[in-house]
Amino acid sequence: MHHAINFVIESGISLSLLSVFYILLLRKETFFRKNRMFLLISVVFSVVLPFLKFRLLSPQPVMLSEITVTPYRNLIEVVNVYGRDLSGAVVRSISSSSVIIGLYLSGLLFFLGRFLFRVFQVWMLIQRNDVQRSGAYRFVFIRKDFSPFSFLNYIFVNPEMKRAEGFDKMIAHEVEHVKQGHTLDVLILELLTAFQWLNPCMWLLRRSIRENHEFLADQAVLNAGVSPAYYKKLLLNQVVGIQMKMANSFNSSLIKNRIKMITKIRSSKMAQAKFLLGMVVALALILLFACEQKETLELKSEETEIPMQLSLVDGKIKIEGSVVELEKVKSMFSGNSGFNVESDSLGNLLLMKKTAGIPQTIEGEPIFLITEKMPEFPGGEKALREWINRNVNYPPIARDSGIQGKVFITFVVTKDGAIANAEIARGVDPSLDKEALRIINALPQWKPGYQQGKPVHVKYTVPIHFVLQ
Repeated sequence: MHHAINFVIESGISLSLLSVFYILLLRKETFFRKNRMFLLISVVFSVVLPFLKFRLLSPQPVMLSEITVTPYRNLIEVVNVYGRDLSGAVVRSISSSSVIIGLYLSGLLFFLGRFLFRVFQVWMLIQRNDVQRSGAYRFVFIRKDFSPFSFLNYIFVNPEMKRAEGFDKMIAHEVEHVKQGHTLDVLILELLTAFQWLNPCMWLLRRSIRENHEFLADQAVLNAGVSPAYYKKLLLNQVVGIQMKMANSFNSSLIKNRIKMITKIRSSKMAQAKFLLGMVVALALILLFACEQKETLELKSEETEIPMQLSLVDGKIKIEGSVVELEKVKSMFSGNSGFNVESDSLGNLLLMKKTAGIPQTIEGEPIFLITEKMPEFPGGEKALREWINRNVNYPPIARDSGIQGKVFITFVVTKDGAIANAEIARGVDPSLDKEALRIINALPQWKPGYQQGKPVHVKYTVPIHFVLQ
């Protein structure tokens, strides 16, 4: 869901900026083919932009060992925290609002349904009326009062209008729509509009492309030798009946602008320099979205299953396993200030809580490492990771400095379910350590652990992994 929302937002911003740029600087210029290319490239660029990822500066990561020893039930699975980007906060707020998502999906389904219905309408006209082939074109004869229009290589005409003045010019206009493949543009725009229906600039872009199609077709007819004065008269006298919104038609909705363009003085070659400004806008968008250190907030549980045997020997936890497995465990606990790590004559590990660091008792009652019934966060570990997801913040100073790494926090779940004695077991940077401590101290009340039927204090370790992508 986050990726879909991010796509809509970033592509929407790109479409908005490029469409406003076109309307302000290019719309009134007469190089129609270049304008069409600019509009189509703008659409493709905006669709692709959210998927582009570049990195200008690679931060130097502070990476720590990534291992979760599953037999220790009180070692919570690693929580990965990713810094948020420019659109990350917006994505997060939108994804958490069922009303906004419901409204957007309702509009999406409506416009997709309308798109399919209009295509169905055209298809039914082809099925229900006479179709005659003439070279690469197919003429569909419909005995109704309407203006000729085209769809793909089909040209829909009323045979009774053949004697009307300028009928051949209207057909030539529609033939140009077919030759230049304008229907494909329309289909792409209709689909994109369904996804961007909340974006007002999308509707402006949609109209601009349709308008550009009419300019191109008009220009082709005029270049064939038709008098501009006669063609303007034809536009004014054309009586429009039904119009197919999914098709290109000799329509009246844009007649005023089309007449202006017929008489407009051709744009100078210097005006084409405006396209360079369009490239600057596109480059700025790439720097804004594609070259950022991507900062979507996600959770990922990382786990390495290590089959081992645990036992208690003289108050120490004895861990038996393969050499590789024991080395992994040793590397993790050797930097943990809450434990002493020893090896016996057979190479097995012996873990013993240090006297320094977190107190071994709370108000005279012992702190357990493993109990018959372990404490439980309301909703379980998944709910715990989700809670951290909602409340943790990647420190801006660490994000800007490219600092990342895994912070190990030890804390005690008391017999009352409260959090106590939170402490950094292995840190990375003061800013990350501080945020990790803050989030652990802010945890809501747990269900306490039980030993021999009585609630007891239990110590936990949670690794919080701060990552910059």
